[in-house]
Amino acid sequence: MGLLEDSVVIVTGGAGGIGKAYCKALAQEGAAVVIADLVDASDLVEEIEEHDGRAMSVIADVTDISSTEQLASATVQEFGRIDGLINNAAFYLAIEQGPFEELAPEEWDLCMAVNVKGTWLCSRAVAPVMKGQNRGSIINIASMVVNDGTPGFLHYVASKSAIWGLTRSMARELGPFGVRVNTLTPDYIPHDKEYDEKQPGVDDMIKSRRCLNRTMEPEDMVGTMLYLISDLSGFTTGQNIWVNGGSGFH
Repeated sequence: MGLLEDSVVIVTGGAGGIGKAYCKALAQEGAAVVIADLVDASDLVEEIEEHDGRAMSVIADVTDISSTEQLASATVQEFGRIDGLINNAAFYLAIEQGPFEELAPEEWDLCMAVNVKGTWLCSRAVAPVMKGQNRGSIINIASMVVNDGTPGFLHYVASKSAIWGLTRSMARELGPFGVRVNTLTPDYIPHDKEYDEKQPGVDDMIKSRRCLNRTMEPEDMVGTMLYLISDLSGFTTGQNIWVNGGSGFH
């Protein structure tokens, strides 16, 4: 029996990259996985089902309130409950870097809409179900750029900084209902060739400051994610766990 047998977990931005790694790991541990993304994830659903897992693809826009509510409703209709939510969807790969005074206001708004409002809306949508169950786990995804104050990313850094505070407030509000909320903060993970090629040398630079001196992979996030989404972390809430190979401490 897997760690998450009979659990139901939603992963936003689950169709590719790190989200895909989360979905596959969750299914392997027995969870029914709801893959929420702007694109259809039927191929990933098929892959999971070929290994006797349970999964469903839902096309969802995390910035739209009706879309997030439909995501929660479709999940309950298909699987009967919602035990976990991983707010993984983010505006990142298409981001335009540059001095903060040159950032386009439209890009700032999009970054905040996806990374902050989207996290809030998805959490808002699942909260009534989790409160009714008197149990649940929400994982919000931040970034080490917050700690580093990475230049050229002011809008992204600001959006991920908001996640740290959002998690703490949500943990206070949902704690009385048995719902846990934590932040998972990864370091730089090369997982998109086109994006990584725009930043030559970044991975080597970050590797050089890690205690574990190697490139970080999407799978490096899986163990901590499983801990936070499962009952193994049953008395852990409002926390921010850094997974960075020792590039920084707190």
